[in-house]
This record gives sequence, structure tokens and C-alpha cells, in this order.
Amino acid sequence: MQTGIIARLTDKGFGFIKIEGQEKDLFFHSNELVNARFDELREGDNVSFEVGESPKGPNAVKVSKVA
Repeated sequence: MQTGIIARLTDKGFGFIKIEGQEKDLFFHSNELVNARFDELREGDNVSFEVGESPKGPNAVKVSKVA
């Protein structure tokens, strides 16, 4: 599992995670949330996740909020 901070959230059910040391933020979709609801997330929240591959490139999967 990796960790990061939610950089941006959209009103369309997806967002982006900032990973320390990485230039590009990692996309995630609300379908990949574990034990959290999208409307509970806020920019700046710490999250843990795994990196998966999609046709559009890497994305975060199994995303969960870290207390």
C-alpha cells in the first residue's frame, strides 16, 4: 500500500491523489473507495491505495481514508 493526499475532487465522482516525490497526480474513481464514501472525502485528506493499470494509464485502486 502507498499513501498520498487528496489533491483535487470533482463533482463527477472522481479525484486525484498527490504522491510525495511524484510530479503527476494519480487518478481515482469513487468505485475504488474502500470503507469510505466519496462525499466524506475532503481535499487534503490522507489516503492509502494501490496502483492499478487502466487503458488510460496508472490509477489508484483500493483507496481508503487514513485517520
